[in-house]
Amino acid sequence: MPHQRTPVPSPDELILGINQGNTTSLARAITLVESDNPEHLSKAARVIEACLKSRPETMRIGITGVPGVGKSTFIETLGMTLIEAGHRVAVLAIDPTSTLSKGSILGDKTRMTSLSSHPKAFIRPSASGESLGGVARKTREAIILCEAAGYDIILVETVGVGQSETAVHSMVDFFLLLKLAGAGDELQGIKRGIIEMADAIVINKAEGANVARAKQAQTEFSRALHLYPPKSSEWQPKVLTCSAIENSGIAEIWDMIKQYFLSVQKDGYLEAHRSAQNRQWLMQHLEDVLKSEFFGSETLKKQLDGWVIKVENHEVSPFKAAELLLADYRKELK
Repeated sequence: MPHQRTPVPSPDELILGINQGNTTSLARAITLVESDNPEHLSKAARVIEACLKSRPETMRIGITGVPGVGKSTFIETLGMTLIEAGHRVAVLAIDPTSTLSKGSILGDKTRMTSLSSHPKAFIRPSASGESLGGVARKTREAIILCEAAGYDIILVETVGVGQSETAVHSMVDFFLLLKLAGAGDELQGIKRGIIEMADAIVINKAEGANVARAKQAQTEFSRALHLYPPKSSEWQPKVLTCSAIENSGIAEIWDMIKQYFLSVQKDGYLEAHRSAQNRQWLMQHLEDVLKSEFFGSETLKKQLDGWVIKVENHEVSPFKAAELLLADYRKELK
């Protein structure tokens, strides 16, 4: 007997399931939102629209760090600490997609065994695709869906390469940078922009012979942070050490994050910050839709190949080619 595909649930069925905290409905809704199929766009928009109305009190925390810094172990240990404190935790792990094979590792679930099997946790690995610096194009929407499903703490993990930190920073409330001591990049090798974005720097793997090096790195980063201009949140970024594998220092990190949220909620910064992020979300979505429509035009696709050859052969400037292509696109819209 041939295998029958499960029918795609209607937007109303997905909304009902999400509101009931059903993880299958949540996972299927995220898949719908991530889909490039034009038929799925209006359905996904309906689900997002309904979920936006719930507006629960949540914490959105971005976590970044270079590969090998121990992000998966750190997130699992922190996630279990949060669950023990009575929270429900969703982890949106953005995996690097190979630009050559278009394949993605999607291995975070296998690295977070305790957290992924816990009923109060939801882990969703997403391939980054070709979006900015390795951040999944639809991560903002996935955050909204997870919040509507009752997850009050959303952890967004980024690959820690390229410009992914900037994109994650634009969709979270608190941005945490994980570092290693003794990796030779305490200050000189780190991008100034990432330090400016960080609300906290955590030196991981502070265990055994590495404890002294971690303390030294903590001192150096603390001094450096005082040289940066004050943040608009008026929060002074903290530098802490931890060993995720030994579960030491994690409770102190959670205390510090709670302190941050108390501070930014009290002065109204958090609400203003999220409103600004929503404006950015609108502009980003407009750019995505226009780009998708432009490159989705069959007529322009054929013309584009011809213009690319002419530009490559120096027969016409990129500016002139773009101007003519856009003129044809505008004619097509009429």
